[in-house]
Amino acid sequence: MNLKNLLKVAITAIMSNKWRTFLSTLGIIIGVAAVITMMAIGQGSKDSIRADLQKWGTNLLTVRPGGEMRGGVRLDPSAMQTLKQADYEAIRDGASLITHISPEVTSGGQVIYGAKNTNSTIYGESPDYMTIKLWDIEDGQCFTEEDVRKNAKVCVVGKTVVQELFGDKNASCIGKVIRFKSIPFRIIGVLKGKGRL
Repeated sequence: MNLKNLLKVAITAIMSNKWRTFLSTLGIIIGVAAVITMMAIGQGSKDSIRADLQKWGTNLLTVRPGGEMRGGVRLDPSAMQTLKQADYEAIRDGASLITHISPEVTSGGQVIYGAKNTNSTIYGESPDYMTIKLWDIEDGQCFTEEDVRKNAKVCVVGKTVVQELFGDKNASCIGKVIRFKSIPFRIIGVLKGKGRL
């Protein structure tokens, strides 16, 4: 059988079974579309996860104090004070391959402005922290090394804190004074939104 005869037989079969041909074609189209869609969703998810991981820093190293056992109970490493300012300075001055370094002190508690409050975490950092975390200031400015040296009571807040305390994530809050626990801080900057805000 030559190619011409094969084509005649195929066309005759297609014309005599129109519904079967239509349903077979439809099944193939739906199957191919489903595979392409699933591949696109998978690739999009992979790209999104990769972008999120890249925001955390691909060459980031965090040094934390080790936990300690007292009376058979392991203490929380964040409550330990085994790392001191001298350790930070030794790493900063002695390590030649580090481009940015920031000591960190954290605490959780209530942030208050007027009659509004919200629970949040405060981070005591150096200005390098913004570069390390790839965070950008949307409004105002970042604190400086001079602010750190003077122990200035200034802060940079995120969009969630702005929305919770001022009612709108785009509210102007630069220069306003909030309290974290009982300590007053003047807002000098607002971070660009991340996540759902």
